[in-house]
Amino acid sequence: MKFYRFGKEDGKQIAQFNSDFVMARVIQTDRKANIGCMYLAPNGIVGFHQAVVPQLFLVLNGEGYVRGDKEEYITVQTGDAVFWGRDEWHETKTDTGLTAIVIESEALDPSAYMSLKR
Repeated sequence: MKFYRFGKEDGKQIAQFNSDFVMARVIQTDRKANIGCMYLAPNGIVGFHQAVVPQLFLVLNGEGYVRGDKEEYITVQTGDAVFWGRDEWHETKTDTGLTAIVIESEALDPSAYMSLKR
C-alpha cells in the first residue's frame, strides 16, 4: 500500500490558451482501465479483500480509513490517493461518508505522475 496526493497544492498552474486553472496529474496508461466512482455512506465499508488487479483509490471528498494486511488503519481524506498492487489485501471504511474514484488496470504506475504522501 502506497499513499499519494492529488490535491490542488500538488498540481501545476496551467495558463496556455488563456487558461487559468490547476491540473493535478493522476495517471496515464496505454492499456485497458476500469474507472468507477464509489460512494460510501456514513459507516460504509468495502470489506477486506484482495485486489484482483492494481488499484488506485482517489478520495474526492470525505474522510475514512484504509488498511492493508495488518489491522492498522490509516486515515485518508480529500486529495489522498492509495495504491494497492495485485493480490494485496485491503479494506476501506468511513464513519462520516466518503466519495472516491477507483481506477483498476494492469498498467498503473502512479509514481510516474504523483508524489508520495508518506
